[in-house]
This record gives sequence, structure tokens and C-alpha cells, in this order.
Amino acid sequence: MQTTLKGITPAQLTGFFVGWPNPPSPETLYRLLAGSYRFVLAVQGEQVIGFVQAISDGVLTAFVPLLEVLPEHQGQGIGRALVEQLLAELADFYAVDLACDDELVPFYEGLGLRRANLMFRRRYDRQNGRPATPQRLPVQQQGVAPVPAQPLQEPALPGAELGQFLRRGPAV
Repeated sequence: MQTTLKGITPAQLTGFFVGWPNPPSPETLYRLLAGSYRFVLAVQGEQVIGFVQAISDGVLTAFVPLLEVLPEHQGQGIGRALVEQLLAELADFYAVDLACDDELVPFYEGLGLRRANLMFRRRYDRQNGRPATPQRLPVQQQGVAPVPAQPLQEPALPGAELGQFLRRGPAV
């Protein structure tokens, strides 16, 4: 397991996001990991075969948005090992949250997490990531008042289709 991008290139981050209509490119995945609060990589030879990432305020809460294991490596305990290491690194936070499909609830319960409700919004046109932009200061540090966000119009998703849009973790 590895917790830095030392020696990792975007070319080693291929094959993830199976079934996503607009998957992030390996370059976008690299940026995503570089911008994460914490991440853990499973590396075999020269290939990253799995990863988990957390975003956080660094004080109170963390959220785990992505756990991915390449399909040919699923069912071998890699996802469990990735999450266990990440949770150990986040052990001193008040809250560590994640969202998953119903069939993955037992996997995460086995790692000590509990079921809860989740509210979300998705911009599927941005599923492959935002374009790279220069680093900006938070609005409050720029000396300007924040602009209220405009509500997004999202397509209605029938229950059966919702699962295909929520990202699944590894097969357990």
C-alpha cells in the first residue's frame, strides 16, 4: 500500500471507473488524488490496481467519495485493505462518511461503518471532472462576498437507474 504519488504517473491509473458513462481520464484521476486530503493506493508491479480517497476539512469531518479496484483484482481483499488503512489514518476525526449502493452496505458494515441516509446532487456532464484551473483562494480570503449558487436542473432518475449512477465499490 502506498500513500503518496511518488513514482506514480497517470499512465499507471488506467482501467478504473468501469461502467461510468463519462469516466475521468487517468490525468484527471491523478489530479483528483493529488488534491485529496488522504488516499491509499494498491500497487502491483508498475500498475495501480486499487485506490481509496478521502476529502476533509482537516478538523472534524472526512468523506470517502471513491473506492475503486480493477475488476480483475476484485474479491481478493484489496478493497477491504485499502479502506482499513484509510480509516486508520482518519481515526481521530469526529465523522467519516461515505455513500454506497445497498448491496455494498454489508461490506462497509463489516469495516465498522453504520447505515445512514444520504442526500446528493450530481452533474453527470461533469462526471469526467472539472477542467484544470489555477489554484484560487477561498472567496472569504479574496475580500468579496460569496455569490449564491444557482440551482442545477438534474434529470429525474427512476429508482432502477439510480444505482448505475451511484459509484460502486469493489465486489466483495
